[in-house]
Amino acid sequence: MNQTLQLPKTISLTDAAAARVKHIMAQSDENYLGVRLGLKNAGCAGMEYTMEYATEIMPQDEVVEDKGVTVLVDLKAVLFLIGTEMDFQTDKLASGFVFNNPNQTDACGCGESVTLTPAKTEI
Repeated sequence: MNQTLQLPKTISLTDAAAARVKHIMAQSDENYLGVRLGLKNAGCAGMEYTMEYATEIMPQDEVVEDKGVTVLVDLKAVLFLIGTEMDFQTDKLASGFVFNNPNQTDACGCGESVTLTPAKTEI
């Protein structure tokens, strides 16, 4: 009997995040395919989320479609992002995308960087 490993979706978007991405893309002069999400080594906690416009799908991208938005996830970041929910929040002083990541084990005091561990992928 063949068993396939069923992992949770790498990333999902809240309604607010999907609406904000759609709004930003509609305001752009370029014809973007979606957004590319990744991680880079930075900050006092170790990693920082990166997000940029995407004009094409690269061979190393995992393509996630959610609520009418295309998110391209850098393959090197997938294990650190499995199960993450992307939200967009606004308060009195700031607004921005927030990542609710079950793989996050710590964050710096200013909220710019996080410590992440790879998701457990057990059968």
